[in-house]
Amino acid sequence: MLDSAQLRKDILAARNKLTQQEIETKSFAIQQRLLELDQLRKHQSIFVYVSFRSEVATLSLIDSLIELGKTVIVPITRIKEKRLDAIHITNRLTDLVPGYCNIPEPKDELCTTALVAPEEIETILLPGSVFDERGGRFGYGGGYYDRFLAKVPTAARIGLAFELQIIEKAPLQDHDELLDLVVTEKRVIRGGR
Repeated sequence: MLDSAQLRKDILAARNKLTQQEIETKSFAIQQRLLELDQLRKHQSIFVYVSFRSEVATLSLIDSLIELGKTVIVPITRIKEKRLDAIHITNRLTDLVPGYCNIPEPKDELCTTALVAPEEIETILLPGSVFDERGGRFGYGGGYYDRFLAKVPTAARIGLAFELQIIEKAPLQDHDELLDLVVTEKRVIRGGR
């Protein structure tokens, strides 16, 4: 049995070796593939993570979704409560400021005026460390997204990953939530949810 902590560490180390140019090129290919999906075209309210370090880049994706007239919702991390809140933004450049771990997050005033109830979200775009061929996903160990997904069982769940993050079968545990799709720079994986 694969050790999940070691697996996460190894995959993240490989992802961190990508150059900024590789991240941008692969992320653009993922964005193009993603924007062609029915799950994205048909849904209005899209929850999307704000990329950080070597994650699949989402800043231009956020801009594209706003330009398409989508309701774009991003997370803010509530450390004490160990949860994510969903906040509607209309302009990435003016609505986001450095937050937890220096990750761009919505400004404080938006967190009260633009809070979105989880059940209003139709599609969730997730980051992660490891993904598998079944739509399995490992996050970063905090469980924030797993807890968030549990509140929104009807939303489409789409993981964004580089091909190097995909393995055949991850050692998932009962609390690990499966995804509907995983989009990489090379393919769309249909999950087993």
